[in-house]
Amino acid sequence: MTRSPPPKQPRSARAIAPHSADIVTANELRSKTFPPVKYVVPGIIPEGVTLLVAKPKEGKSWLALDLCIACTTDRFTLGSIKPTQGDVLYLALEDSERRLQRRIDKLLPAFGGAWPERLSFATEWKRTNDGGLAALEAWCNSVADPVLIVIDTLAKVRPPQKGKQTLYESDHDAMAGLQRLANARGVAIVVIHHLRKMDAEDPFDTVSGTLGLTGAADAIILMKRNPAGIFLHARGRDIEDSESALQFDKETCRWTILGAAAELRRSHERRRMIAALQDEGAPLKVDDIKRCANLRTRNATDI
Repeated sequence: MTRSPPPKQPRSARAIAPHSADIVTANELRSKTFPPVKYVVPGIIPEGVTLLVAKPKEGKSWLALDLCIACTTDRFTLGSIKPTQGDVLYLALEDSERRLQRRIDKLLPAFGGAWPERLSFATEWKRTNDGGLAALEAWCNSVADPVLIVIDTLAKVRPPQKGKQTLYESDHDAMAGLQRLANARGVAIVVIHHLRKMDAEDPFDTVSGTLGLTGAADAIILMKRNPAGIFLHARGRDIEDSESALQFDKETCRWTILGAAAELRRSHERRRMIAALQDEGAPLKVDDIKRCANLRTRNATDI
């Protein structure tokens, strides 16, 4: 006796294979609603993992510590930016408690009250593959409103490279666990890292490591010095590309954003052109102005 095949079920009634449980149709995605992206520093540091990159001794740890204090004392950072308030953890893995105390005392010289209770520190931490990631999640569970974790530096918490891993895979793995935690908890994790020595036309190509590192980050903020000063470059999935001029105050050890880099660079180049004309005491041809003012391009001379 020949049996008839069972009737086909509508697509919506079919059992979903275990590996397909996270698949969503375009029509289902259309009707989903999501909370807006949260920012610790509007337009610069969103929730997720952000790489803060600069050369050694460039002042990136001062910037990160000032941000942590601002997030827990309701004060401004980078000049006039008010960051999100909440609980903050700073992993100062290249510092001692003595040096941390000295730095905070420098950043809070006139702070009459107790130092912020919502800001916590650790100078030692396990690597992410050896309990460090679980410890970060435990800290998130232990406070009322975790908003920011700073890891100074990536080299101190990243897993060691496995035997057959490529450098790309190793770099990607170094960020993957942190990114999962940040996205699951809606917190910002700022990871301090270094630039490589070799320069590049695109500043973001000077981040030490492979594209596995920069590609896994949700945002990158990069401090880079050139003859006109030091600039903060920002790029990410949830922020617009930007380039701002920075200034460091040696008395307060605080960074300030002066404005858009393009405007300040044009002003700097104008001053050099005026100085070149004044030194010459006579009109100059465009190519001569470019040479005397040490301008890199003809376009800079034409501004």
